[in-house]
Amino acid sequence: MKKDCYTLYNYKYIAKYDIRMEDSMKFNELIKKRLGLVLAFSLVITGGAVYAGVSAGSRGAVSGQTGETDGLTAGVANDLRASEAEAIDVTAGVTDQLYDYSVIAVTPNQLETVGQGTGDTDAAEAGNINVAGNVAGKSSASDATDNVAGKSSASDAADAGKGSESAGTDSQASDNAEDETICGFKKIGIAAVREGNLNVRAKATTDSKVVGMMTKHAACEILGKKGEWYHIESGKVKGYVRGDYLIRGEQAKAIAREEIVKVATVNTTTLRVREKATLDSPTLTLVGEGEDLVIEAEKNGWYKVEVDDQKGYISGDYVDISEKLPTAQSIKELKKGEGYSDTRVSLVQYALQFVGNPYVWGGTSLTGGIDCSGFTMQVYAHYGISLPHHAASQPACGKRISASEAKPGDLFFYGSDSSIGHVGIYIGNGQIVHASNPRTGIKISSAYYRTPICVASYL
Repeated sequence: MKKDCYTLYNYKYIAKYDIRMEDSMKFNELIKKRLGLVLAFSLVITGGAVYAGVSAGSRGAVSGQTGETDGLTAGVANDLRASEAEAIDVTAGVTDQLYDYSVIAVTPNQLETVGQGTGDTDAAEAGNINVAGNVAGKSSASDATDNVAGKSSASDAADAGKGSESAGTDSQASDNAEDETICGFKKIGIAAVREGNLNVRAKATTDSKVVGMMTKHAACEILGKKGEWYHIESGKVKGYVRGDYLIRGEQAKAIAREEIVKVATVNTTTLRVREKATLDSPTLTLVGEGEDLVIEAEKNGWYKVEVDDQKGYISGDYVDISEKLPTAQSIKELKKGEGYSDTRVSLVQYALQFVGNPYVWGGTSLTGGIDCSGFTMQVYAHYGISLPHHAASQPACGKRISASEAKPGDLFFYGSDSSIGHVGIYIGNGQIVHASNPRTGIKISSAYYRTPICVASYL
């Protein structure tokens, strides 16, 4: 009986325990349900706020058409408002609106969810998210893409300083631009030297012989490219020049348009340059066939031109008129041991280095400005030979010879009748180097561009 009572007591105790456990479970379920309701309500409230923000942004984007932009979409709306624009920069507007380095704090669990949802493992490990930083980073990436498009211009601007003036490695698109022909040049290049000259070499190496010289803003046709060198053709010269001394693309075209001159090309064996625009006017000098004379003015079928430091008139009946650009001057480079004395070769090489330097009447500086007799005087002084600073007086200091006997280093004298007024240094191959006039400076010409009065030797 006691055992039964004990058993019954145990059953009652167990029954009470079961009731308590059941009540506890019910209470826990109630708590969970209430927590679920609270969480759901929070999500609803949050969703409503997000919806309100999106709606407000949408209204801002729509109102952007009337100028009433606000919020995140304001910048986008402003850019999209121009419906007829060919190119629209959307990222600019977004960047302006989101350029706010606010930090949003979230719990680790929420952050992990965000990280998993976006596939951003860095975000899952971070303690906060810098939204503005991420957007700014995307904007920077867009800017970098835009910079690629503008890279050739930047490169052009950066490389322009490599030459003596604007020159450099422009974009291939500029190199290949052939939509405009200027004075016969389709793919034009311009010599980038402020003074002196640009050597045109037979091969694409600095060891190759010089076949021509391009003075400031001389033009050429670009035929191709070989490493840092460009294969060019200019006047009668074909060879290679360094790319960092050659202006190309639109910049070359712009310079070329400024350098175009109207010239008269002599089409008769010898043409008189007269003091005035009449047939009975005195002759100043004679110019040879093929010479280009820059036209300064026109008067009743006569053209006013400049020959060295003299100005006169030529008849339009014996010239062809055209527009031209300055081009390379061809030379045959002398080498020691090739039939001439070392002194003659050296003197010519020394004189040629000043091609392109300025002409100044009465000047004596080989680099800063010099006239014709000053040029021969200073070059000869370098080799210990003294000459007066007067062209008409220099022949008496040497031995007169015929033009057919001339060797490199001898002097050719020009003028009218027997009056000497100009002098140049013979460089061989039927050419002279001389200080011509303020427009061209020191240049290379045919030894017979004018009829020589006499030739003298000093070496």
